[in-house]
Amino acid sequence: MNTTPDVIDDARTPAADGPVPPSATLGGDNKRSIEQIALLLFIVVPFVALVAAVPLAWGRGVSWLDLGLLVAMYFTGVHGITIGFHRYFTHGSFKAKRPLRIALAVAGSLAVEGPLVRWVADHRKHHRFSDAEGDPHSPWRFGETLPALMKGLWWAHIGWMFDEEQTPQHKYAPDLVRDPALRGISRHFLTLTIVSLAIPPLIGGLVTMSWWGAATAFFWGSLVRVALLHHVTWSINSICHAVGKRPFKSRDRSGNVWWLAVLSCGESWHNLHHADPTSARHGVMKGQVDSSARLIRWFEKLGWAYDVRWPDASRIDSRRIDSRRESARADAA
Repeated sequence: MNTTPDVIDDARTPAADGPVPPSATLGGDNKRSIEQIALLLFIVVPFVALVAAVPLAWGRGVSWLDLGLLVAMYFTGVHGITIGFHRYFTHGSFKAKRPLRIALAVAGSLAVEGPLVRWVADHRKHHRFSDAEGDPHSPWRFGETLPALMKGLWWAHIGWMFDEEQTPQHKYAPDLVRDPALRGISRHFLTLTIVSLAIPPLIGGLVTMSWWGAATAFFWGSLVRVALLHHVTWSINSICHAVGKRPFKSRDRSGNVWWLAVLSCGESWHNLHHADPTSARHGVMKGQVDSSARLIRWFEKLGWAYDVRWPDASRIDSRRIDSRRESARADAA
């Protein structure tokens, strides 16, 4: 299914005055060496902090304020990605009034997962070629043997981000490129990254009135938070395309991984998402927690979001795999 619309919300996508040059978006379509080095630092440093978190916590190097900042910043960033970057900007699962549109773009940028336009372009390309040649981050890229899959999982989780050739943003995200406000937010990704990392130590320092309070808040609310957020969301690319239950028909290997549902805010119900990419809710079966869908519902009730593409029973059933029929086919084979 092609999920790369030319315009997500034509009524609210201002046209540019003439063609927009490739330099209008951060990084363009090629990743320079300096960007790759910066990316490596943003992966390694928070990961080292995450590894160090357990012994530090054991030695009482964490306070309730630190944990509160971690949780608050984590779920702000994750929902910015899941609701904003993914369900809204990439797939158009709902329409949003402009204040919400800008807020989602900023919140997603605070997750430190890359500029908005580049993120959306990569994900639309992923859906166009999901688990086939052309997919930027399929774990099946190198084959189906165990060694090939191990290599593919690493590629899907982290490795693909260091690929120098990037997805053409003007081809896969023209609607975002044409919006000056969104283009500006995307270009100021590095500034928003600094803001994201600075908020916890600023709050921690002011509340405790100490440098130590600022330091522990930075460790937990900035470094550990970013590392945890990255690896949870990257797991959707890797783990959820290698394992998990597949109750719905899709043309790829996307699966549901229940133990990632809460931390991924509903994104790990990945099989339904690839079976019906524009659905505003991914966890459609009983007991499937999807906090992103819940927030979209609240936005709708407040009048901030509208034309929400909620799945109905007939649409879900049309995509469901008949387990008895599949079992009969297997027995016949």
